[in-house]
Amino acid sequence: MSLLFSPFHLPAPRGPLALANRIVIAPMCQYSAVDGAAGDWHLAHWASLLNSGAGLMTIEATGVTPDGRITPHCLGLWDERTEQALGETLQRARKLAPPMPVCIQLAHAGRKGSSAAPWHGGQLLAPAQGGWLPLAPSALPQLPDEPPPAAMSAAQLVQVREAFVAAAQRAQRIGIDAVELHAAHGYLLHQFLSPLANQRNDAYGGPLENRMRFPLEVFAAVRAVFDGPLGVRVSATDWVEGGWDGQQTAEFSRQLKALGCNFMHVSTAGVSPQQKITIGPGYQVPYAREVKKACGLPTTAVGLITDPKQAEDILQAGDADLIAIARALLYKPRWPWEAAVTLGGQVQASEPYWRCLPREAQGIFGNVRIGMR
Repeated sequence: MSLLFSPFHLPAPRGPLALANRIVIAPMCQYSAVDGAAGDWHLAHWASLLNSGAGLMTIEATGVTPDGRITPHCLGLWDERTEQALGETLQRARKLAPPMPVCIQLAHAGRKGSSAAPWHGGQLLAPAQGGWLPLAPSALPQLPDEPPPAAMSAAQLVQVREAFVAAAQRAQRIGIDAVELHAAHGYLLHQFLSPLANQRNDAYGGPLENRMRFPLEVFAAVRAVFDGPLGVRVSATDWVEGGWDGQQTAEFSRQLKALGCNFMHVSTAGVSPQQKITIGPGYQVPYAREVKKACGLPTTAVGLITDPKQAEDILQAGDADLIAIARALLYKPRWPWEAAVTLGGQVQASEPYWRCLPREAQGIFGNVRIGMR
């Protein structure tokens, strides 16, 4: 059996969460919510992903407050209305697919909030255009020609931390199996970690211990209320000299493990337009390997992993425990089916699809039988 199609268990206080295989659907923003609420687009999108044959689906970056969204169109989970919309939509989608565990990425965009949707340019929106004044560790804009965000006060730190807690409680209440905290790609928790974005002179800025303080406080507070698998997505490097780097990420991962973290999801970049990235297939995998080595937690690799053999080789080398697929799975919604053909694996499929397999793919659904007269 290939490692990619071998089962895996994510540890958690409530007991391990069983994954049928090592393929994780990475969180991918859809910018299609209405005032934070999931709707028909999410129903169709989630139903498709849940029918992909992956081992775990992760719901896109979900704002814990209205001003924690990237755009006015991002998904949210901050009140009863958004909780009901997300819960009911996910419940409907799950009825249309085989069982698959679901994770949600809880996020606050920080200074990268109040942006236009990507297909509208993705730039900072003024309040008159439907935007808002973003919050950040320091009053430093994402781009040099932008107006600065508001540096967070002590009271706002508490409010945002408690918003993460409340969102995690809502996620648990509607039956979401796992939570991933977004501390990557230049969003708020990453902004606190990186000296490029965090130039505070209080207990939350300066040396590494201080820059880690707020993300660790958020994690500990969420851990206290959520008993499923709880992990963190990190950008392991800013790709900028003097920024956040692999050594600091390793220490952060060890601190998270001590607080009860169950998995790490390793990405890179996003906090600075000065980043200089060396891009190629699997270019972020070495960072996943280093995080896994540093903390020993189950680790997910992501980033230009598009070929099943490539994914298998990463696992065989011990560089990661799980493989996250993002845009490649949007382009090929049945990517895990094709990977099963290549690697000799099996996936679950909804019964109406059992008749679809071409000759070379027979057997990937297991010993299924159909008949007609």
